[in-house]
Amino acid sequence: MKIRTLEYFVREAASSIRRNGLMSIASVSTVALSLLILGMFLVMVLNLNHMASTLETQVQITVYMEDGLSDLEMREIGTRITRLHGVTQVMFVDKEEAMTRFKERLGEQQGLLTALGETNPLPNAFEVKVDRPEYVKPVAQAIGELKGIETAKYGQEVIEQLFSLTKMIRIFGLILIVFLALAALFIISNTIRITVFARRREIGIMKYIGATDWFIRLPFMIEGMILGFGGALFAVLILSQTYRSLTEKVYESLAFLPLIPQDPFLTHISIVLLIVGTAIGALGSTISLRRFMNV
Repeated sequence: MKIRTLEYFVREAASSIRRNGLMSIASVSTVALSLLILGMFLVMVLNLNHMASTLETQVQITVYMEDGLSDLEMREIGTRITRLHGVTQVMFVDKEEAMTRFKERLGEQQGLLTALGETNPLPNAFEVKVDRPEYVKPVAQAIGELKGIETAKYGQEVIEQLFSLTKMIRIFGLILIVFLALAALFIISNTIRITVFARRREIGIMKYIGATDWFIRLPFMIEGMILGFGGALFAVLILSQTYRSLTEKVYESLAFLPLIPQDPFLTHISIVLLIVGTAIGALGSTISLRRFMNV
């Protein structure tokens, strides 16, 4: 395509947007609202997925050892655990440190331990982490079969419920995003169809004087891309500012909540929404023109 021809198509698209000012504003507003809703749900789903992944990585197996083991035997057990497939970290916790942690958890109720005197009933233990959540159960079972191990626990019922919940979040989030994307395409294509319908006579005249389908279609596609990009730009600005304000408030009051950091997360979301908005604008124009090209 020649540069002059492309310039003509762009000028035609810009002229059409100016002539149909109210309709163009309606189209941009619809795109902005649709993509803003899509973007908000996308941000929410990605943050829920991030929280779920963070919780999964924090799952650890606590390995309690039998009493009476020598230091050498405990080191050998630690070496065997380290060699298991999927294990990323093995940390030894002796009974003195375990008692110190237990007292910290009791807080002001440490007096309950007075009856124990100098006796420490807590066993030596290992804290084991794995690189993938699905390795937790098989690794715990393998550790439990080692000689010198009393038990290996990871909160089986709670963890299995957590994994089921995170799986549901991911599936539901994917379905929701696809549904909203299709809804946005439907709304935008119908909005652009109104613009095309208002210019059906112009399209008919161009067909009668011999204009090719692509010569007629391209200005509308460029117009749709401009409207889609413009709407997406508004959505990105609102979404970015909202997310920045929200994360700042969350970090002030709920610092432990693992939200995705603003950068480069917002940059990636913005690029995705701008591309989706432009593509939906072009696709919506193409779908809307199909009916009026058969003159």
